Amino acid sequence: MASTIQIRVDDELKIKSDKLFRELGTDTTTAIRIFLTQAVANNGFPFEIKKTMPNPYIAMSEDELLQKLKLSRNHAKQGKLRDADDVISDMREKYGI
Repeated sequence: MASTIQIRVDDELKIKSDKLFRELGTDTTTAIRIFLTQAVANNGFPFEIKKTMPNPYIAMSEDELLQKLKLSRNHAKQGKLRDADDVISDMREKYGI
């Protein structure tokens, strides 16, 4: 016995996904069936779902770096300081490093 699932999606999403799945040699119905099969096999989503966090280690331009240094010096003059070990601990917790 087979069941029917009906879902509503934006027209644009339907058009784009139909095109993508055709290019991959399948159709949207089969792709959804594959997703459901893999979800059951994985006992959850078959891919990682997470909130993205900006990477604080992306290279900065020289101007950006100089602006951050200027701000840091101003904070230091105002007594806005934190222990480096506390900062590192906070970064490790926040970014999972």
